[in-house]
Amino acid sequence: MLREGVAVGVLALTRSAVRPFSDEQIALVENFAAQAVIAIENARLLNELRGALERQTATAEVLQVISSSPGDLEPVFAIMLERAARMCEANFGNIFRWDGDVLDLVATYNTPPAFFEHRRRLPFRPDPENPIGRLISTKALVHLADLAAERRYVEKSDPNMVAAVELAGIRTFAAVPMLKENELIGAIIVYRQEVRPFTEKHIELVTNFAAQAVIAIENARLLKELRERTGDLEESLEYQTATSDVLKVISGSVFDLQKILEFVAETAARLCAAKQVGIFLLENHVYRFTIGFGLTPAYREIEEGLMLEPGPETLVGRVALEGETVHILDVLSDPHYGPKDDIRAAEVRTVLGVPLTREGNVVGVIALARETVSSFSSEQIELVRTFAGQAVIAIENARLLKELHERTDQLQVQSRELAQLNQQLEQRVADQVGEIERMGRLRRFLPPQVADLIVASGAEKQLESHRREITALFCDLRGFTGFSESADPEDVMALLREYHAAIGDSIIKYSGTLERYAGDGVMVVFNDPVPVENPALQAVLMALEMREAIEALTETWRRLGHDIGFGIGIAHGFATLGTIGFEGRFDYAAIGTVANVASRLCDEAKPGQILISPRVLMAVEDVVTVDAIGEFALKGIRRPLAAYNVIAAKPAT
Repeated sequence: MLREGVAVGVLALTRSAVRPFSDEQIALVENFAAQAVIAIENARLLNELRGALERQTATAEVLQVISSSPGDLEPVFAIMLERAARMCEANFGNIFRWDGDVLDLVATYNTPPAFFEHRRRLPFRPDPENPIGRLISTKALVHLADLAAERRYVEKSDPNMVAAVELAGIRTFAAVPMLKENELIGAIIVYRQEVRPFTEKHIELVTNFAAQAVIAIENARLLKELRERTGDLEESLEYQTATSDVLKVISGSVFDLQKILEFVAETAARLCAAKQVGIFLLENHVYRFTIGFGLTPAYREIEEGLMLEPGPETLVGRVALEGETVHILDVLSDPHYGPKDDIRAAEVRTVLGVPLTREGNVVGVIALARETVSSFSSEQIELVRTFAGQAVIAIENARLLKELHERTDQLQVQSRELAQLNQQLEQRVADQVGEIERMGRLRRFLPPQVADLIVASGAEKQLESHRREITALFCDLRGFTGFSESADPEDVMALLREYHAAIGDSIIKYSGTLERYAGDGVMVVFNDPVPVENPALQAVLMALEMREAIEALTETWRRLGHDIGFGIGIAHGFATLGTIGFEGRFDYAAIGTVANVASRLCDEAKPGQILISPRVLMAVEDVVTVDAIGEFALKGIRRPLAAYNVIAAKPAT
């Protein structure tokens, strides 16, 4: 059977006996062969026509989906892959997008689940030596007859090729690039799980789909840009309208600041998609919650009546501290923002704070909050800044009008009361001057605790002589006299400054009252004028801390060539306390045996020792370890007195 001189088949007849065919029979068979060739050609042409029609239909269907879904690529890619796989007799297909670094799987059809999970979990950065890498580098078709025969699969050196063969069973595949202005933006890949190369018609169809995919992607991009620009224009118009509305409210409600701020808060919440908005105004150096919109009950309970100072712990405080807009994406992740329990109760995550500024000073804050982590746009931030400027104008207008009204009323009253006010003012000034002078004298010549107590009570009764059970602590430096005689006065004063500074903090920390100090000698009393629970324990704990601080100083002094030690004596008992001295120079003194015992114990203490009396030991023996030193015959004390050296505080149990 010949077609255009080329044999396309054979029509063969046989007989079981030797009997040649006649010429007429041979002519008949030749006629049948010619008809068979015609039938074969007709079938071939029909198949080609049917295939071309199917390809045209598939192309038309894809174009129809593109036109009906200009901004939605998912249905376009879905029908494209389904038609490509079916018409190319492929088992499955994928569409990838290329971002210059990674191939991202964006659409799939009939892909084996294991292979799909592999591709979805791991970013695919093609190796230049594997087939997909060749597509990216050449931007040309890659048609592979048998992936399992590739060297890098056989050697198991390419994990992506191994996954393709062993997870998906891929053998033959065709990867067609998606090009925009000769730049690769993706690829369509169809796969067969048998070794059977695709035909030119198949490749042509997928290539056509790739071109249509590029058109669909570009259409989606342009439509997205158009929508964004339209949205920006609409948003800008809405913002301008809102700004105009706020100005109208300001001009129409000059005397009603509350109404103006409520409108600002509501408008800011609506246009900036904020769930909650609060406005805080500066009053007496703190920022008071004034207006709220959309506040949750928990947040309102937190904010209402709240007075905030500048600081990093709150949005308002941080804006006031920095004087600038503060935008916190997630307050739960901010290390300085807190407390976190209040934040969770208020259901707040993303916050924006914009200052209300007048003459460089923050006079208020507009605070916006969202319940989810979602940043405010630059346009929204700028809008709130505009509202802040308008709010400042409204506040200033209200303040000036209020002042004008108040001053008008006050002038009428002041004209009648001026004489009386002048008299009262003179008396008050005289009283205040006297009080200031009295407070100055007290703070200059009395211990801080005594002066503060008298100032707080408004009376000087505490200065009168009285009896009280106290603990007295006396300390001084060993070798100081010799040092002061041989050293320069500047060195002596420097050493005393270091010494007094070291013990000063401890006195305040343990609620002691500095009774006096003379050179290196210092006396501290506990339980007067400020009551102290277990004054003996406070005195011993302070002595331990003082010893540790002074030991560090004595080591420094020793390196400088000064051999100076430190001793402490502590006693407990009753004493008479009160002021002694004369007008212009008062001291607060404790007089009694307890003061003498503390002084004598200090005299007997060796460098580094803390000697305590038996009464002190009874109050502290459960918390410190001591050594019995023995009995001392102390000057001015009739009977010998047992003394104990405090070694250290016992470990807490």
